[in-house]
Amino acid sequence: MGIRTVEEHLRSLRDDRVVFFKGQRVSDVTSHPVLGIGARHASLDFQLAEDPAFQQLMTYIEPATGERCSRFFKLPESAEDLLRRRLMIETSTREGAGLVLLVKEIGTDALFALHAVARRLDAACGTSYRERVAAYHAACRDHDWSMAVAQSDVKGDRSLRPSQQAHPDYYLHIVEERRDGIVVRGAKAHTSHAPYVNEIIVLPTRALGEADRAYAVAFAVPAATPGLRFIGSPFSAAATSTFHHPLSAEHKMIETVTVFDNVLVPWERVFMKGEHQFAGDLANSFVEYHRFTAVSYKTPWLELMLGAADLMAEYNGIERAAHVREKLSALVGYLEAVRALIQQAALGCRPTGAGTVAPDSVLTNIAKCYFATHYHQMVSYVQDIAGGLLVTGPSEEDWLNPETHADLEHYLGGKAGVSTEARLRLLNFIRDMCASDYGGYHEILNLHAEGGLEAQKMTILRNYDRTFCRDVVKRFARLA
Repeated sequence: MGIRTVEEHLRSLRDDRVVFFKGQRVSDVTSHPVLGIGARHASLDFQLAEDPAFQQLMTYIEPATGERCSRFFKLPESAEDLLRRRLMIETSTREGAGLVLLVKEIGTDALFALHAVARRLDAACGTSYRERVAAYHAACRDHDWSMAVAQSDVKGDRSLRPSQQAHPDYYLHIVEERRDGIVVRGAKAHTSHAPYVNEIIVLPTRALGEADRAYAVAFAVPAATPGLRFIGSPFSAAATSTFHHPLSAEHKMIETVTVFDNVLVPWERVFMKGEHQFAGDLANSFVEYHRFTAVSYKTPWLELMLGAADLMAEYNGIERAAHVREKLSALVGYLEAVRALIQQAALGCRPTGAGTVAPDSVLTNIAKCYFATHYHQMVSYVQDIAGGLLVTGPSEEDWLNPETHADLEHYLGGKAGVSTEARLRLLNFIRDMCASDYGGYHEILNLHAEGGLEAQKMTILRNYDRTFCRDVVKRFARLA
């Protein structure tokens, strides 16, 4: 089948999947006044693959079939593959006004991890999961399916292990094995773009012990599978004006609580069933790729922050102020440090043992940690340069009202040569980024998405070999 068109993708979402949004069942996510915006945003992935200006980057010829396929599905076999993937994610996010498309990025992160771990799992346990993973990967690639990953369990009491919870469904688990497959129950949180995809891939969220065997499960099901339902987050649901919300009125993401209510998973789509000793391996292998994806899609957002702050300084006539130049310098350093770290993570990739490579885990986590640690400070720089009109400026209705327009036009101008409307539009752009419902979404997303700060710090410390540094100290301190 190869590459699908935008319309083919949108048509595939009209399959009676069970989606709830703000208390209502949504019969068609593509035509819903809010969810439809997100569906169209996500479909940009398919538009770019058809666009001659982007096709070379976004697609490749699959040797096994001779078909042109989405490059997202190409297994990373070298640093060059990872660098291309980074550029593809950065480019598509930039075309999406700084908001990642996320209907293939995370799904293929999961496929890459499954390839690597299934090989180790099969060798240790005599299973045949890798054949299933390869067949499923080929189906996703050849049908150009979109995918979401449900990994984060709702967790309940986080001081307890899955099998110790007050009720067993705080972590998704196997409740029955049948001739035609397994039956699972539970819920996953933070499932990005689930209403806009064809497939849901489920992975374990943590390392597990023998008592948690039923929770060691990985699989994939179509989004319209009976017993599967999605409860959407309402973030940015009210933004409609492109004057006041130039970003969020046309670009939306949605996260869901994804409920698995006795869902049947056919055997050919089961990739882990009770092999608890590999649950942590699979969770961490996915994170290696997923955090690389995450940092790759951060840079276009930082480009927007820097560009908006730079323009706003000019429009306000303060571009030569020492404190403004200092803030702009910090924004440049922040953007390029994040970009350089993730590029180096690709160049420092390591073999997985499955014929593929994974990005350098330490550098990827340093990049993600550095980004998240400094994000709020950089937002404050942009807000400071913009000024208080971010939250006290006029509404679009007052700007369009003849009785108030003249006052606003006369009094809210900035530097000579810059129109009042241009200044207000730029203020609204920054407000949407940094001081709105949408901006608040990004504040939390950029701190917690792809794992919180502590998870990244733990990964850095666990994976960095400190032996060399210790040995140098022993040598010069004359320690035995």
